[in-house]
Amino acid sequence: MKKLINKPEDVVKESLAGVAAAHGDLVKVHYDPDYIVRADGPVQGKVGVISGGGSGHEPMHGGFVGMGMLDAACPGDVFTSPTPDQMEAATKAVDGGAGVLHIVKNYTGDVMNFEMAAEIAQVGGIEVEAVVTNDDVAVQDSLYTAGRRGVGITVLAEKISGAAAERGDNLKAVADMCRKVNANGRSMGMALTSCTVPAAGKPTFEIGDDEMEIGIGIHGEPGRERMSLKSAREVVDMMAEAIISDLPYKSGDQVIAMVNGMGGTPLIELYLVYNELNRVCSGKGITIARRLVGNLITSLDMAGCSITLLKADAELLQLWDAPVHTPALRWGV
Repeated sequence: MKKLINKPEDVVKESLAGVAAAHGDLVKVHYDPDYIVRADGPVQGKVGVISGGGSGHEPMHGGFVGMGMLDAACPGDVFTSPTPDQMEAATKAVDGGAGVLHIVKNYTGDVMNFEMAAEIAQVGGIEVEAVVTNDDVAVQDSLYTAGRRGVGITVLAEKISGAAAERGDNLKAVADMCRKVNANGRSMGMALTSCTVPAAGKPTFEIGDDEMEIGIGIHGEPGRERMSLKSAREVVDMMAEAIISDLPYKSGDQVIAMVNGMGGTPLIELYLVYNELNRVCSGKGITIARRLVGNLITSLDMAGCSITLLKADAELLQLWDAPVHTPALRWGV
């Protein structure tokens, strides 16, 4: 294992300290329990929006804390759900009197722990709504989920829900907007290599030099199929067809498209993938109205990518375009 770390057990704490040192104008980092909050929070009268999950998926979620997106994020240990006390503390920290939305990826530990935190917060007088994302078309059930996994649409949901909260929507409206995003979004990923969890010190799974895995999860969970390595065009054709046929998307639709790197894939390849996706969508009469290309929901050092499409109407595009200022996303300011 070659990694730029000190001790495996200190990776998350020391990374959080780096976030605090680099982005103190945007966020504050709280320790024991660990969470990241907006530097100007809580914003009185505004719905608080929080999310969280295991570390190792950066910039999600901590990199998306700031104006126009998340009010707080709870980082667990690497690939491990944050604890209920982290989520409860973050919920209290962002409560501006208008309630708090929990955006939860559909992983069993995340769902269970966020539910416990919500119950505790509600007993304390904070109104909480939760939306579970489940956009992964690759598999119906996985090692860590009942039902589909929550993956790339989570990033888009955090942006759009955050914008709805920023403009003053009430808790029900913000939660409903998040549900709308989840209902109209689909994703699928693939891997060329495994990732290596620092505490394990070795690859999570073995894959041949001439192989790839289609439908992989963000923790290295198995996908739909392992097959011989194919060209980017063939890979995108397979993934895009699975995504587009699932909703289904149809000619005349406008979409927000995200081509996401898993952590070990360079931008030159991600833009090549986007070009292939644009070709597929254009050929089906689907217009990519907005796009996002980069490492946004990663799996440590895994080489691979995922594709997310969100069917978007005028309001979703307006919320997408609204100003955002976080460590990882910034526009309109």
